[in-house]
Amino acid sequence: MKEHITMNARGVITLPAKLRRALGLEAGEVLVAETTPDGILLRPTVSIPVEIYTEERIEEFASDAPAIERLLRERD
Repeated sequence: MKEHITMNARGVITLPAKLRRALGLEAGEVLVAETTPDGILLRPTVSIPVEIYTEERIEEFASDAPAIERLLRERD
């Protein structure tokens, strides 16, 4: 699908609704813009939540280790 898009003086572009619907894009989504030999490529990003573990959370994981080991042995 090809669509013509106009960029305003601030560099802002609007993706036509037809294109957004076809790609399943919703308001607020972040896209990556990169240059290619053919021009500009826009693609959706994939965001992965990151958890910074506190010492308490690490202890919680460590306390579950024996139970995890038992479950793994039972699977074999």
